[in-house]
Amino acid sequence: MRPALAASLRLLDGITQGLNVLGSVLILALMVLVGVDVAGRNLMGAPVAGVPELVTLSIVAIVFLQIPQALRAGRLTRSDALPQWLARTRPGLGRWLETLFDLISMAVVWVIVSTTWPIFTRAWERGEFIGAMGDFTAPTWPVKLTILVGGTMLTLQFAARILRRWIVLPARPSDGEGAH
Repeated sequence: MRPALAASLRLLDGITQGLNVLGSVLILALMVLVGVDVAGRNLMGAPVAGVPELVTLSIVAIVFLQIPQALRAGRLTRSDALPQWLARTRPGLGRWLETLFDLISMAVVWVIVSTTWPIFTRAWERGEFIGAMGDFTAPTWPVKLTILVGGTMLTLQFAARILRRWIVLPARPSDGEGAH
């Protein structure tokens, strides 16, 4: 693999890991917030304002912050029966099937990202929020931005999987992919 490509993939993986850590910190913050809310309700009769809204927003953000690393680590939930069987019996065909899966996944995630962009810009420009005025409000644009960033990183991780599959593991004659 070329040094520039290897460096780019390491950078992508580093950013992906950073987003994953950020998602973990957000989970920890939510745990503390919910704990303080429960304690406030039970001990002082005073819940923390906005906890349901923050939890709602944070769940979406956590998913999009952590899903690129889940893919990178091979922990993305899917049925692997056919790909694993093909990897054992017809490795070349298995690589093509995995590549097709990655390309279709990239397209689906890109649709999510591209349709979120106008929603993000509208939320930013209009100052959209969740909650009730006078009680608690939180802007929605940070979560929309997280969807854009996480979705873009997920798309890049799918592309990196393809590159790693075909550049790091070049086709071998034993793959059953004979001359055309």
